[in-house]
Amino acid sequence: MQNYHVFISGQVQGVSFRYRAQEKAARFRVAGWIRNTNDGRVEIEVEGDEKAVEQFIAWCRRGPMFARVESVDLVSGDPKGFESFEIIG
Repeated sequence: MQNYHVFISGQVQGVSFRYRAQEKAARFRVAGWIRNTNDGRVEIEVEGDEKAVEQFIAWCRRGPMFARVESVDLVSGDPKGFESFEIIG
């Protein structure tokens, strides 16, 4: 089980990033949460099987069609036992 706290910068708000990420999380079978931050980034905590988390983060580096991802910062953490992937803000 792998866990990452992720901050994504660029044009990532107002482009359906959170909703598409929730769809991708279901596809890759990862759990956690996603929200917009006040400084224009998207923040995610994601966990699951190592390969699934890596695939999800690879998608985050591209984002949805109208996003322009400039950077993705990862911090490894301890799994929390999330059961779903929720949009929290």
